[in-house]
Amino acid sequence: MIRNVVFFAFSFVLLLACSTEPEMVLVRNHGPAQGSTYNISYVVAPGVDYRKQIDSILFEVDKSMSLWDKQSTISKLNRGEKVKPDPLFKKVFIKSKQISRETLGAFDISVAPLVNFWGFGTQEHGVIDSARVDSIRAFVGFRKLVNVLDSNRLPKGMMVDMNAIAQGFTVDVIAEFLYAKGISNFMVEVGGELRTSGKTIDKRLWTIGIDKPQENLDPENRFQVILALDSLALATSGNYRKFWVDEETGMKYVHTINPKTGYPVKTRLLSATIITDNAMEADAWATVCMVVGLEEAIRLIKENRALEAYFVYSDLDGNWEIWQSDGFAKMVL
Repeated sequence: MIRNVVFFAFSFVLLLACSTEPEMVLVRNHGPAQGSTYNISYVVAPGVDYRKQIDSILFEVDKSMSLWDKQSTISKLNRGEKVKPDPLFKKVFIKSKQISRETLGAFDISVAPLVNFWGFGTQEHGVIDSARVDSIRAFVGFRKLVNVLDSNRLPKGMMVDMNAIAQGFTVDVIAEFLYAKGISNFMVEVGGELRTSGKTIDKRLWTIGIDKPQENLDPENRFQVILALDSLALATSGNYRKFWVDEETGMKYVHTINPKTGYPVKTRLLSATIITDNAMEADAWATVCMVVGLEEAIRLIKENRALEAYFVYSDLDGNWEIWQSDGFAKMVL
């Protein structure tokens, strides 16, 4: 009897010794990416650093979907070349068409020719001409993107732009890479789109600040709202930084283009923040909300239980107001 007790006690001590984990540290990687920056934090054992692998992922995404890389898959397709889409391109293309169907075309990667015409792509904006806009619209429409993945080319005259979903997708690819390495506590941010998992080194939820929708930020008072994100993804879209003003008319043109009208949107909605379980969809749905405007965006969020949202908009007197979903409100600190 005594021997059994001693054996059990000895076994318990061995179990504790074997299960003691090494002291964990917080690793931060950051740098330029996709015309912006990336900031990634993850909790790992000392000596572990995946910066090189992360930079490699960013490079591969650019080789697939960067409009500024002339040899990327998307650039070649946009030039009318026949090229077999790579696996990254395929995944984003399929998801883009799915969201296009769900939003009845409010999200549409074939909007690229219009984005270029209005000066928010790889070209300077042209002279504003309604006839020209109408002629470009003939080559826009997600339903026209048929057999692209089989024919290895775009329909003649069409172009695609994945900027409204690619950064979110990049976040997800890096997140899945970290999961594959056994890392479950991290925060991945690329160009403002982000995804969290687990907790910080201090065992707290990741704290995220959302910038105020204004062109010039006050470093001392920059955040519109601060929230704790529990293993979710977040993306924000707005028209307060990417725009140009016609010197002759004083008209302001923002970067969000409505694929159905062919024109930059005119809406009271200043910014749309979406939270869901993956950054690719959060990124795309934030753009959808900016395209459809405040009232329709609220309706879409109420109908889609997978999405939480926070909208900043101006009232009829120009004052800022907010609308937030119930689930979003519970995350606000």
